[in-house]
Amino acid sequence: MKGMDILLKEDRVFPPPEPFRRAANIQDPGIYEAAARDRLAFWESFARQLHWFRPWSQVLDWKVPDARWFVGGETNLSFNCLDRHLGSARRTKAAILWEGEPGEERTLTYTQLHREVCRFANGLKELGLRKGDRVTLYMPMVPELAIAMLACARIGAVHSVVFGGFSAEALRDRINDSQSKLLVTADGSWRRGTVVPLKKSADEALEGTPGVEKVVVFRRIGPSTSSGQGVPMKPGRDLWWHDLVARQSDRCEAEPLDSETMLYLLYTSGTTGKPKGIVHTTGGTMTGCYATTKWIFDIKEEDIYWCTADIGWVTGHSYVVYGPLLNGATVLMYEGAPDHPAKDRFWEIIEKYRVNIFYTAPTAIRTFMKWGDDHPGKHDLSSLRLLGSVGEPINPEAWIWYHRVIGGARCPVVDTWWQTETGHIMISPLPGLTDLKPGSATRAFPGIEADVVDDQGKSAEAGYLVIRSPWPGMMRGIYGDPERYKKQYWERFPGLYFAGDGCRKDAQGYFWLLGRVDDVLKVSGHRLSTMEIESALVDHPSVAESAVIGKPHDIKENSIVAFVTLKGSVQAAAGLPDELKAHVVKKIGSLARPDEIIFTAELPKTRSGKIMRRLLRDIAEGKALGDTTTLADASVVQALKEKYGEPE
Repeated sequence: MKGMDILLKEDRVFPPPEPFRRAANIQDPGIYEAAARDRLAFWESFARQLHWFRPWSQVLDWKVPDARWFVGGETNLSFNCLDRHLGSARRTKAAILWEGEPGEERTLTYTQLHREVCRFANGLKELGLRKGDRVTLYMPMVPELAIAMLACARIGAVHSVVFGGFSAEALRDRINDSQSKLLVTADGSWRRGTVVPLKKSADEALEGTPGVEKVVVFRRIGPSTSSGQGVPMKPGRDLWWHDLVARQSDRCEAEPLDSETMLYLLYTSGTTGKPKGIVHTTGGTMTGCYATTKWIFDIKEEDIYWCTADIGWVTGHSYVVYGPLLNGATVLMYEGAPDHPAKDRFWEIIEKYRVNIFYTAPTAIRTFMKWGDDHPGKHDLSSLRLLGSVGEPINPEAWIWYHRVIGGARCPVVDTWWQTETGHIMISPLPGLTDLKPGSATRAFPGIEADVVDDQGKSAEAGYLVIRSPWPGMMRGIYGDPERYKKQYWERFPGLYFAGDGCRKDAQGYFWLLGRVDDVLKVSGHRLSTMEIESALVDHPSVAESAVIGKPHDIKENSIVAFVTLKGSVQAAAGLPDELKAHVVKKIGSLARPDEIIFTAELPKTRSGKIMRRLLRDIAEGKALGDTTTLADASVVQALKEKYGEPE
C-alpha cells in the first residue's frame, strides 16, 4: 500500500506527571532494549511469577504460523486467578464489586469468589462436562458470568462467551460451530430500565442446536419477568443455577492442564459473513494478560479498577476477568447502560466506589463529549489516577477531552491497540515512562515486535501494521478452519502476522493506527485515511462524532461522505456543512475536503460500540442493507436512510 498522501499533524506531547512517574511500577526505559535482546527470557520472567504444577521444557516452539508457548508446562488459569491469592491478605480482599442497573450491590472477596467457582465447577462435573468439552455462556454482566468462565478453566472445559445482546440466530450459529454440549444463560438482564429476555432468545436458538444436552439458567430478574410471565423451563434439559450449586461442595481441585490446552473460543466477525471462532490457549493467555495488566495499568494493591467492556468481548475476557484477577486486583463490574437513569451514571459510579483506573472505548468517550461537560462536572472524580482507551483509534480531540474533563489533566491516558486475535494488548504507553501524544498508541509493549510495512513487506513510514515475531497470547487458529487462519493472517506477508490495520510511524517510532485497511479511500489517485478525516471533523467545536466513507465517483474513483453527530444542543445551521468542510481543509488539506456532510443524531454501531461503516457505505450507495443483527439500535439505520439525500 502506498503511504498515506496526507497526514493529520499532532504535535502536543504530555510527559508522565512527576508524582505518577515516581510511584509507577515501571520506571526504567531500559526494559525495552532488554526485552528486544531476549524476547523469550522476557516473557519467561512473567510466566515464572505465576504458579505451574509442572515447569516447561521449552519457552517457545515456533513453526510459522503455529506457536506453542511454555512447552510441556502444566498450569491452571483459575488456580492462578484465585487459589494463588488465598495464602495472603488478599483472601479477604474484594475481588469483584458489582452494581446492577437497578442499583443492587454485591461484593465477592477472593475467598468467596473461590468458593462460588468451585461450586459451579463441581456442578459442571455433575452435568458430565469434562476437559475439552465446549460450554457456551450467554449471560448478563453479573459475577456469575466470571464465575462460569473460571469454573470452566478450572476443570479444563472450553468456554465460548456470546454477548448477551446477540440474537437467537447469532447464538445458534456460535453454539453449533463450537459444538457446545452445555448452554449457561439467565432469565433476563436489565438494559435502560427494561428486561432483555435472554432465556427467550436462548430457547429460540436451541430449536436448532442438537448438540446441547443441558441448559443452566441463572435467576437475574426474579421468579417472573417484568411482564408477569414465568420463565419456561424444559423438563430434563433446563435447570436453575441456584439449584445446581446448592448441592455442590465448595472444594474443587484445579486440574493441571498443559500450557497449550484450549482455554476459550471467542467469535469475531469475518469478511465472509461467517463468524470466526478464535482459539486461545491457557499458558500464553495467562502470561500475556498478567504482564500487560501489571505494567500498562500500573496496578497497585489498593486500586479499584473498572473496565467498562462487556465480558462478551475480548476486552472483557482479558481485562475484566483474567488480567486483573491474576494480579489480585479489585474489579468493578456494572450491568447496565451509561445513560440510565441519567447521563451521569458512569461518573456517579466512579465517585461512589472511588475508582482509580478507568478503561473504556473511544466511542463512549465521544458520546460523553456529545452529552457535555456538565454531567461529569457534577461528580468528584479525584480518585482517578489512570485512564485507558480501547477498541479503535481515538481522535486527538476526544483524547484531550478525556484527559482534561475526566482525568483533570493529571491522569495519563493509555491508548491501547490489540485485537481478539492477539489476546492481549500489543501497543500501548507504559504510563510511568512514555511521553503521550493524543491519538497515538505510542510504542509496542516490551517483548512485542511490531512494524509498519509497504506492499512488498519492507519497513515503511506508512502502510500495514504487522507483528514480526510470536507473542504468548496469540491466537492458535480459527476453530475448525486452519486454512482460513493461514490465508487471512499469514499469507499476505509470509512469516509476518498481518493485523489488517493501516498504520504509520513517526520520527520517534510511535505508532498511529489508521483503522482497517478497508477504511482507506482512494480519491483522485491519493490514498486517504478515513480515521484522520474523522479526527479533523471531531476537532471542530460543534462535532461530537463522525464516520467517513467513500462513495463511488465516475471521475475521482471515490467521493468523501461524512456522517456527523453534533454536540449537545448544537443545531445543524445552514452554513455549518461548508464550515466543517473548510475546517478539514485547514487541518489536513484540500484533498480531504468532504463532498457531502450528513448530519445524524446517532451513528450505527455494533453492540460493542464500533461504528458500522459498511452500513453507511450501503446507505450512501443506495444498496440493500446487509446483516444488521449485531447493531445496538437498528432504528438508527432506518433514520439515516430517510435522512440521506435531503438538502444540506
